[in-house]
Amino acid sequence: MPPKFGTSGLRGLVTELTPALVQRHVRAFIAACPQGRAVHVGQDLRASSPAIAQAVIAAVRAAGLDAINHGAVPTPALALASMAAGEAAVMVTGSHIPADRNGLKFYIPAGEISKADETAILAALDADHVDAAPGALHHSTRALPDYTARYLAAFGPQALRGMRIGIYQHSSVARDVMGDIMAALGAETVPLARSADTFIPVDTEAVDPATRLLLGDWAREHALDAIVSTDGDGDRPMLAGADGAILPGDVLGPLTARHLGADVLVTPVSSNTLADLMPEFGTVARTRIGSPFVIAGMEDALARDPACKVAGYEANGGFLLGFTAQGGAGPLAPLMTRDSLLPMIAPLAASRAAGAGLVTYAAQLPARFTASDRVQDVASDRSAALIAELAGDAAARAAFFKGTGPEQSCDLTDGLRVTFAGGGIVHLRGSGNAPECRCYTEAGDAQTAARLLAVHLDQLRTALA
Repeated sequence: MPPKFGTSGLRGLVTELTPALVQRHVRAFIAACPQGRAVHVGQDLRASSPAIAQAVIAAVRAAGLDAINHGAVPTPALALASMAAGEAAVMVTGSHIPADRNGLKFYIPAGEISKADETAILAALDADHVDAAPGALHHSTRALPDYTARYLAAFGPQALRGMRIGIYQHSSVARDVMGDIMAALGAETVPLARSADTFIPVDTEAVDPATRLLLGDWAREHALDAIVSTDGDGDRPMLAGADGAILPGDVLGPLTARHLGADVLVTPVSSNTLADLMPEFGTVARTRIGSPFVIAGMEDALARDPACKVAGYEANGGFLLGFTAQGGAGPLAPLMTRDSLLPMIAPLAASRAAGAGLVTYAAQLPARFTASDRVQDVASDRSAALIAELAGDAAARAAFFKGTGPEQSCDLTDGLRVTFAGGGIVHLRGSGNAPECRCYTEAGDAQTAARLLAVHLDQLRTALA
């Protein structure tokens, strides 16, 4: 499908992300949104990213703004740098999608663009833009040291002492700083599977079976307490315990929020319901899927009560901090953009402080388990049509979900999420940034969640064929 612009930014095939198209979107962003004095530019490790970054920088300078080139840095590190400076940012990344695709993520000085910003940018795409006196080009190497210092100051050099942590590096742009931070916090680190030439699109919500087997093998071979990794641009975490089993993002979220003392949570409707069963959280608000919706929910909570301790998270593991928390060694300032390091560090530090392994520590949470995957190479309109049909026709839902149990409730907040009388949940949603249809399941035990996923993936494949 052609390049698409939304709150995840611009996404499309590399062959279609021409310099002219990229620069058109960057100029529209500059025309429609606040920038501060400069635009910070970062990139992931895809082979196509350096050329796209140069097109971004050229557009920024042609608009008369200074461009600050950070090179290859994780998205949250770039956002931390630009927000601290009160300036905008553009990250060149396709996140977790395949290497033949890429994209741009946009940040205003206050953080991620909102739905209102998206509308304004789209309206400015066809406007005439007059070149100004060229802005300057600066290079910065501060983003990674400042990102590391953020966590060292909050958690301290003993937070992970005695832990042996594998760093699944693949082609994540966070692969080096991730290990540096874990080591700075006292862990012994073991690098694993660094990809030299091939970009590997790790989707933390849909880790393939072969990788899951590798994680278990690595954990046993190297006697690891945990394995950490991220997606391509470093804003989605992947954390596995000593058994190599991955803790889902919507488990990491409540664990992190509890350790930091949050009392209000904002999370998409697709997230595990275990947070609703935890007495530590007075409010759990549900939103549509996507960090802009989570941020809007967090801002609403802060508008009602500026003193509330609000945090947000997504099923992909990205965590957003909306208050000044205490990490154990010092304060941790708010960062209301999706981050991957915090939801790995906090559960690891909490489990160590509790004298328990990560797996044992997480097992103390309410017993709700999730599984997720997707059917790929499906046109967006085909997914939308199927979900609309099921949403509007109870008989069609009964046939599609046959054998799952009586329907208890149906939630249309984002896609179709059906809760059944036995406690099982199946959620279907077309992806907003890739040609795929996602399936999320939840149940009171892992085996049932996995069975629900397998059954309904087969149903999706048949219905979307």
